[in-house]
Amino acid sequence: MGQRLKLKVTLPDPAATEQFAQQLAAALPVDAAGWVVLLQGELGAGKSSIARAMLHALGHTGTVPSPTYTLVEPYRLSHYSVYHVDLYRIATGDELEFLGWSDLHDGLMLIEWPERVAGLEQDADIKVALSYSGDGREVELSALSDRGQVILSAIDPGSALS
Repeated sequence: MGQRLKLKVTLPDPAATEQFAQQLAAALPVDAAGWVVLLQGELGAGKSSIARAMLHALGHTGTVPSPTYTLVEPYRLSHYSVYHVDLYRIATGDELEFLGWSDLHDGLMLIEWPERVAGLEQDADIKVALSYSGDGREVELSALSDRGQVILSAIDPGSALS
């Protein structure tokens, strides 16, 4: 496939961030097991907010704590599992096996701080890069795989905030 799709969307407030995350979750296949979504951005940029809104949009009804200290928070949904992973405290890729990394590929992985482990982008489908933009946020959504390309082509950046 040629050049990968990238979309930029301005998220002026938390409600827009939640709407964007819901649209991204809705674009995923009914069974997203094996998919990897990277959530990148500075501290407080909205990575956990995106993950939380996606999990609720996918059918999780309980709380969604940040996995900062647990490193992995598992969620069992009707069709598959979702693993919300925080790699902030990981120093090297070798430490991933201590998290049970190889056991997480049966579900959708939402990975915060992916830049802490070299090479994660090559196995991922979508990257959500968040940055500050005034009082809001800007998100750049990148397709990292062919199937990520299909998902991005289904998202209308103009309707992310409608």
